[in-house]
Amino acid sequence: MADEKQSLSDLKTLTEGEGVTTTDVPEAVDVVEVAPAEPQIDPQGRSYATGRRKDAVARVWIKPGAGRVTVNGKENEVYFARPVLRMIINQPLVTAGREGQYDIVCTVTGGGLSGQAGAVRHGLSHALIRYEPSLRPVLKKNGFLTRDSRVVERKKYGKAKARRSFQFSKR
Repeated sequence: MADEKQSLSDLKTLTEGEGVTTTDVPEAVDVVEVAPAEPQIDPQGRSYATGRRKDAVARVWIKPGAGRVTVNGKENEVYFARPVLRMIINQPLVTAGREGQYDIVCTVTGGGLSGQAGAVRHGLSHALIRYEPSLRPVLKKNGFLTRDSRVVERKKYGKAKARRSFQFSKR
């Protein structure tokens, strides 16, 4: 191999006499076609996914319907009273152009309302992909599939909080 190849076009011109044997190059490489993902729908016609944010965990089921959102047995407007939280939950549906097409039922535990809304959004995005796999590129591009892994830092001994020291006093 005194003559090194620098580009792909140089590799195309490489012949058997230049130090490469036929055992080094596979004869035929099978090109495997990646099949589109199949929808994961249960016998009741629903898709399920889990979403997480901070300490909140949301279990989300979606099925075709009139667009009703139920959180822990309550309507969306009652459970998430602030409009910003309802907007966060609806972001995946609006981005995918599917608002008003699915009924959403979810149970949420842990954390506060903001973390719970983020967990529902994360779970809803994954449930949409399980129901309609073709929506994955749109939701992934907008960042709805990424789990926000930021959590509260733990309290350390000798400190008032995670990093805050006690107030200094000379006497």
